[in-house]
Amino acid sequence: MDSPQFDVIIAGCGPTGAMLAAELRLYDVRVLVLEKETEPASAVRIVGLHIRSLELMAMRGLLDRLLEQGRPRPAGGFFAAINKPAPPDLDSAHAYLLGIPQPVIVQLLEEHAVSGGASVRRGCAVTGVSQDATGVSVELADGEVLRSRYLVGCDGGRSAVRKLVGVGFPGEPAQTETLMGELSLTMPADELAEVVRSVRSLRRSFSVTPFGDEVYRVVIPTGGVSGRDEPPTLEDFQQALLAVAGTDFGAHSPRWLSRFGDATRLAERYVVGRVLLAGDAAHIHPPLGGQGLNLGLQDAFNLGWKLAAEIRGWAPPGLLDTYEAERHPVAADVLDNTRAQMELNAIGPGPQALRRLFTELMDFDEVNRLLIEKVTGLNIRYDFGEGPDLLGRRLRDLEVKSGRLYDHLHRGRGLLLDRTTHLTVGSWSDRVDHLADPTAPIDVPALLLRPDGHIAWIGNNQPDLNHHLTRWFGA
Repeated sequence: MDSPQFDVIIAGCGPTGAMLAAELRLYDVRVLVLEKETEPASAVRIVGLHIRSLELMAMRGLLDRLLEQGRPRPAGGFFAAINKPAPPDLDSAHAYLLGIPQPVIVQLLEEHAVSGGASVRRGCAVTGVSQDATGVSVELADGEVLRSRYLVGCDGGRSAVRKLVGVGFPGEPAQTETLMGELSLTMPADELAEVVRSVRSLRRSFSVTPFGDEVYRVVIPTGGVSGRDEPPTLEDFQQALLAVAGTDFGAHSPRWLSRFGDATRLAERYVVGRVLLAGDAAHIHPPLGGQGLNLGLQDAFNLGWKLAAEIRGWAPPGLLDTYEAERHPVAADVLDNTRAQMELNAIGPGPQALRRLFTELMDFDEVNRLLIEKVTGLNIRYDFGEGPDLLGRRLRDLEVKSGRLYDHLHRGRGLLLDRTTHLTVGSWSDRVDHLADPTAPIDVPALLLRPDGHIAWIGNNQPDLNHHLTRWFGA
């Protein structure tokens, strides 16, 4: 078999695939991204980056560029669109939502990956996959065969890679369909607001949100499943509005239109030999709470440094296995909370009674905080074994003596934050940095951060630190 031309081939150049490519290039991994579409998506769909994703972008020095293109708004109102403000003291320096066009995110991340040395080829659909002990052969629609050490499927909910390696995708098929888009409405604003209030008293998932200059984002539950893959037309939108609201609001001049179902599925496995899955290829769910894109970005951050460690030869035994062990339960939890949100948005008297109850319960700070931390990814704690509650959690972006903590994570290396100033990273200094800061605002002597910002060790004992450096960063 020919030697691999690449270390990693990534199928799919959406947010997850582009982010993963950029992460791998931090470690000089040879990366090729294959995208079946010939041109980037042109639909200017606005999506929201949640708190945890904003933190990850800050860790790689990308947040300022995103802020230039997006519109921050307060956190809150995420869970089932129940309009409760976020608690004022969320544990993050980036406690807001960033609304930003999805094509802008993809373009920025793709440019970031390419500037780091990744290659992107468009119009390349993956049609065949075979693997052996040394690599993966990837066949394209035109018959070309490429060879890499690993293949990662980031190619969406209908993932060809997932199907080609025979990974099951159990869950619930779509029962309903929703149309979403941004377009102009000519109905006077006060009359429009009255109609929307009337419809939402029965259909909570219906919404019309103004964006200025007669432009609105419209979300319409249709109740059935069309089985169509292509975006809806303006006529489809007008007919759906008439059926649900009794008027089409004078809809015209759409910016973008899309449809989505409420299918909820989770891949049985994330890793099959040298083939891995991430993003929507591994999990799909209704978009309630706006979690899907964020979940995929976080998959990429978890996987990138581990796969690079395997390729560069310093990964400790079992490190790559922790990708599935850590991320599969996180996706399962997201699927569950979107199922719950779907129930709370249903029309029947039972779901509406539950919604009223949740609305009351969310007046309690603890309940509101729990639900917001679920949706925004702040509650994630990986199982690193026995230890303090902080172990396995992310660490907020602290002020340290040399600026901001996340500025020290731009290179994708581990970090020892050391108040004692007596510890050392020793022979791991080629992959772990040491920040000795006796005034660091942490309540522990020292802690070790993985490249994804999760706390891998807490203590003040050098032999114990060495053990955990070996556990996460190799001998």
